[in-house]
Amino acid sequence: MESLLIGVFSKPPSPLPFSFLSTTTTAAATKLSLRTKGSYVSTQVSKCRVRNVQEKFHFGRFARCISSHDVDGNRETYISSKKPDKKGLTNATSGLPFESEPESYSPKNSWKSMQTALDVFYRFSRPHTVVGTALSIISVSLLAVEKLSDISPLFLTGLLEAIVAALFMNIYIVGLNQLFDIEIDKVNKPYLPLASGEYSVATGITIVTSFAILSFLLGWITGSWPLFWALFVSFILGTAYSINLPLLRWKRFAILAALCILVVRAVIVQLAFFMHIQTFVYRRPAVLTRPLVFATAFMSFFSVVIALFKDIPDIDGDKIFGIQSFTVRLGQKKVFWTCIYLLEMAYGVALLVGAASSCLWSKLITVIGHIILGSILWYRAKSTDLKSKDDITSCYMFIWKLFYAEYLLIPLVR
Repeated sequence: MESLLIGVFSKPPSPLPFSFLSTTTTAAATKLSLRTKGSYVSTQVSKCRVRNVQEKFHFGRFARCISSHDVDGNRETYISSKKPDKKGLTNATSGLPFESEPESYSPKNSWKSMQTALDVFYRFSRPHTVVGTALSIISVSLLAVEKLSDISPLFLTGLLEAIVAALFMNIYIVGLNQLFDIEIDKVNKPYLPLASGEYSVATGITIVTSFAILSFLLGWITGSWPLFWALFVSFILGTAYSINLPLLRWKRFAILAALCILVVRAVIVQLAFFMHIQTFVYRRPAVLTRPLVFATAFMSFFSVVIALFKDIPDIDGDKIFGIQSFTVRLGQKKVFWTCIYLLEMAYGVALLVGAASSCLWSKLITVIGHIILGSILWYRAKSTDLKSKDDITSCYMFIWKLFYAEYLLIPLVR
């Protein structure tokens, strides 16, 4: 292009018709013409260079956009290059981008992050204990119902207050246990958030503290003394079970550990929450009914079984960190079959209670129901491989399912 422009402007200017112009004037005119030509050529060359740089920029940006596109398709990264080109020009992509970068936020990423956070909290809350707490409170609350009209908005409100406050306390107890068992859980339960590193210690402390405060606050606001004392006793025993202070951390001692679980699961849950509905919601006198006594006695067996069985799959970590559970002392096989026999005895007692009922439909349901549950338990126990930690853990979760099923039968005992 430069040669073309020079060729065009190489012709001398046309001679002027005025004869009186001197040779000096002609030379000056020629010099001015050449000056104009040089300025024009320089301008054109600069435009060409800018155009080439722009073309390289657009193509380079497009290529980099494709090559640096994230595998998940969630974001694009533009990488600036400051290497000079062949002509010594700085790449146009250096410095600020010509176009704004795509926003990192997207509804899909936000929803995925929320799902991840919920999953981590779900594991932190130990969901099998949450379900067990909720079902037990519903079940024993229904024992206070004497007629269909008792199931009123007042009853449902009192029930909801009890469930929410108890679940908050439940999360405090299981969360505190994880805070003081991080190293043990790295061996026994590496999937828990604190053991896996998904939660920091500070996050765990914040969660358990917040839920303990919320639990007591709700218990105080309701004004129900049975509910408040249930929360308070659970707090004391749950703290003594886990916290590593002198004379505490009762989980190290098999009898004290079993006693903590028995008192909370078998006594506090049955009596306190029944009294919450009976005396606070219905304003009736406190009484010990036959179904309530049965529920307390049966769940005493069940709570002991849960206290013993939970340590069977955790024997490796307990041995390393000096937790003297019954499993460490007696061995997995002995503790396993002790738990099975205790539960079968409890089902046998339940059969006798059901058979003695004066209500026909209650008699049929409780007798048949406990025969079915006892038979399933025996079959599941016989098929459990005691050399497999996964199989033992699966059987332990099956025990919790039997725990849930029993709370479905308890309101039908009359």
